Amino acid sequence: MNAKNLILGLSVAAIGLSSCCNTSTKTNVSLKNEADTASFYIGYMYGSNITGNGIEEINMDAIIAGMNSALQKKDAPADMMQMNMFLQKYTQKAMMAKAEKALKAGEEFLAANAKKDGIKTTESGLQYKIEKEGTGAIPADTSVVRVHYKGTLIDGTEFDSSIKRGEPVEFPLNRVIPGWTTALQQMPVGSKWEIFIPSDQAYGPRGNGSIGPNETLIFEVELLDIVTPDAKEADQK
Repeated sequence: MNAKNLILGLSVAAIGLSSCCNTSTKTNVSLKNEADTASFYIGYMYGSNITGNGIEEINMDAIIAGMNSALQKKDAPADMMQMNMFLQKYTQKAMMAKAEKALKAGEEFLAANAKKDGIKTTESGLQYKIEKEGTGAIPADTSVVRVHYKGTLIDGTEFDSSIKRGEPVEFPLNRVIPGWTTALQQMPVGSKWEIFIPSDQAYGPRGNGSIGPNETLIFEVELLDIVTPDAKEADQK
C-alpha cells in the first residue's frame, strides 16, 4: 500500500470513529506507551483532516468490519484502486451536497440579516454594520493595512481571531478575499465594522481549511492604521 492509499484508509477509519454512533463516542483513553500515543495521534490527526469533508452517513459496523479485515489481512470485496476510486467519487458527492446546503443557508441568513436595524447592503451583496465610525484616512486597494479582527461562520463557530492572539495583522488590501477588499475601502481608519460576506466574495465552492465550501462569513474588523506611507498620502489628497 502506498502513502496515498494509507492516508485515505486512515482518513475513512477516522470518519467512522469520530462519528456520533452509539459505541463510538469515547474520547478518553489511557496512553500507556508509544504505540498507544501513536495510535491516538493517528486517529486525531486524520479525524481533524476529514471533519470538513461533508460525509455524515456512516455505517459503524461496516467501518469496524473493514478495519478488522485489513488488520487480519483478509480479502476485501474490491482491490485498493477500486476502493480509492469509489471513495473519491463518494467524497466528491458528499462535498457537493455540503456546498449546496451551505450556499442555501448563507442566502437565507443574508436575506434575514438585511432586514435588521443598522445593516447596510452594497451592490455586490456584501453587508456591514458600523459599530464605531472612524475619522482617519480611507485605504486604497493598494494599501497595506493594520487590523484587528475575528472571523466566524453563520452558526457562530469561530475560525480565526487576531484579537484572541493579541496581535494585529498587516496585509495588502488587494491580496485578501474580495469581501475584505470591498469593505475596507469604505472604512476610515479608527472604524470598527461587522462585515457579512457572501460565499462568492469569500472562499467560494472550494473553501479554505476549516472554512467549508460556499460558507458565508462574518467578521468583526477594526481598521487600526494604513501602514503604507505612499498609499496613505494618496488617500488624504
